[in-house]
Amino acid sequence: MTAVYQPAKSPAYFLSDALVMVGRSLRRSVRDPEAFITALALPVTLMLLFVYVFGGAFEAGVGSHGGYVNYVVPGLIVLCAGFGAGTTAVAVATDMSSGIVDRFRSMPITAWSVLAGQIMASLARNLLATALVIAVGLGVGWRPVASPLDWLGAIAMIVLFISAMSWLAACFGLVVGSPEAANGATFALMFIPYLSSAFVPAGTMAAGLRPIAANQPFTPVIETMRGLWMGHTSTGAALGHEALLAVIYFGAILVAAASLASWLFRHRTASH
Repeated sequence: MTAVYQPAKSPAYFLSDALVMVGRSLRRSVRDPEAFITALALPVTLMLLFVYVFGGAFEAGVGSHGGYVNYVVPGLIVLCAGFGAGTTAVAVATDMSSGIVDRFRSMPITAWSVLAGQIMASLARNLLATALVIAVGLGVGWRPVASPLDWLGAIAMIVLFISAMSWLAACFGLVVGSPEAANGATFALMFIPYLSSAFVPAGTMAAGLRPIAANQPFTPVIETMRGLWMGHTSTGAALGHEALLAVIYFGAILVAAASLASWLFRHRTASH
C-alpha cells in the first residue's frame, strides 16, 4: 500500500518543502534547453516584431503618446504570461502522469508543497519574462513616466495576474491526462490578449468585437499597467476604475483556481 503524505508540523515545514519543490521545478526548466531558450527568446522576438514590423501600421490607431512601443508593452507582458501558463500546465501534468507524485507520497513532505512549488516556480519564470519585455522595451524606445509608487502598483498587478494564470494553468494540468493535452488546453490563453486592448484600442475594432474587447478580464489588467506607466488608458476610463476591475476579475480567478487546483490535487493523489 502506498504511503500517504506526512502532515507538516508547522508552517516552516511547508515553506521549506515548497522551496525545495521550487528549486526542482526551476532546475527542470533549465535542463530543457529548447523550452528554456524559447521562454527567453519569446519576449524579445515579440517586442521586435510588434514594434518594428506591425508598429508602423498600428501607431495611427493608438494615438500620439510617444509611439507604438509605449502602447504595446503591457500587452506583451500579458501575452508572455499566457505562454508561461502553458509551461506550468505541462509541468503539473508531467508530475501527475510520470509517477513522481507516488514517490513523493512515500516521503515526509507536505502534500500541498508539490503544487505550491510549481506555482512559485511559474511566478519566477514569468517575472523573468516580464523583466525581459521591460528591458527590451526600454532598449527600443519605451519611455514610461511612472513614479516609484506607480511602478510598485504595476508590479503588484503583474504578480496578481501571473499568480491567477498559474493556478488556472495548474487546474488544466490536473484535469487532463497527458502533458501534450495540457499544452493544448492552455493554448487559447495565448490568443485571448488579441481580443483585448493589448495591441490596438478596443474602439478601433470591428463593431462585433468591441464589446468583447472592452469587457473581458484581460483588458483592465492591461489598461491598469498602461495607465500606471504612461499616465493614461486607451479606453478613456479612469485608472482607478480599471484597477478595481482588474483586482476583482483576477482576485476571483486566483481564489477560485487555487481552491479548485487544491481539491483536484487531493482527489488525484488520494485515488492512487
